[in-house]
Amino acid sequence: MNEGLKVNASGLPRDHLEAGSAENVSAAASSQTPVVEPEPELVVNPWDIVLCASGTLISCENAVVVLIIFHNPSLRAPMFLLIGSLALADLLAGIGLVINFVFAYLLQSEATKLVTVGLIVASFSASVCSLLAITVDRYLSLYYALTYNSERTVTFTYVMLIMLWGTSVCLGLLPVLGWNCLQDESTCSVVRPLTKNNAAILSVSFLFMFALMLQLYVQICKIVMRHAHQIALQHHFLATSHYVTTRKGVSTLAIILGTFAACWMPFTLYSLIADYTYPSIYTYATLLPATYNSIINPVIYAFRNQEIQKALCLICCGCIPSSLSQRARSPSDV
Repeated sequence: MNEGLKVNASGLPRDHLEAGSAENVSAAASSQTPVVEPEPELVVNPWDIVLCASGTLISCENAVVVLIIFHNPSLRAPMFLLIGSLALADLLAGIGLVINFVFAYLLQSEATKLVTVGLIVASFSASVCSLLAITVDRYLSLYYALTYNSERTVTFTYVMLIMLWGTSVCLGLLPVLGWNCLQDESTCSVVRPLTKNNAAILSVSFLFMFALMLQLYVQICKIVMRHAHQIALQHHFLATSHYVTTRKGVSTLAIILGTFAACWMPFTLYSLIADYTYPSIYTYATLLPATYNSIINPVIYAFRNQEIQKALCLICCGCIPSSLSQRARSPSDV
């Protein structure tokens, strides 16, 4: 009996056991044989699902804007080139979020992680830079209203596009070219594999661009108020009408800037003060609103534009509503 127990505990099968001792040996062996646990199933983080869904919505929404601008020859003014740049950047950012989800759970490797993070960094950088370029373009269109529609403006727009995309691509290539924390975990930021210094540079750059946008929008607001006052005097409008028009323009600017700050400021400040030791839920909670900015951008900058609305109506129903064809631009349309 003792020999039988010893053999079974070793995990080796016995084909020739005596009938009288078979039951006892089986019971003893089952109590001593280690239980082989099944391989753990792949658990998907709910935050990653939300980010992937956000990326899908971003991609679909901005793809519509890119197609409208690309297939409509009349939308080649500097303003539409910049709106197209913003939509393209947000489209790539949405694709990057989806690819990051797929690679994280289906094709895990350091190379894919570097490529996807680089794509996301480059795309969101281009998105923020495009927002700054649009702000600069709006300021120039109001400050130099008489000479804005000139060849010089188009050249300046192309220079801005080349600079912003070149800078964004360089920022996205930094992790791929070696500036990452894969070899030294202690240097990681809240977004692995970005280093703490890399994240700090991105955050400080964002704060600088936000301050510049704030200054430009303050100047735009002053110009809008002055233009609205001049129009009111020329057409003998009542003071109430002038106040309503001015307030609408200021409110539009406040919504644009406030939305941008509300989406990006939490993640920017968190990236400056936190590192890889902080709970990941804080990173998800601050990063998710930043992705929402790419969902809101087409609504603010593209679908509110009268020319893009006309092009979209032509594509969808083959006609232009009379309300769009007869609508005149007012000083509040900034």
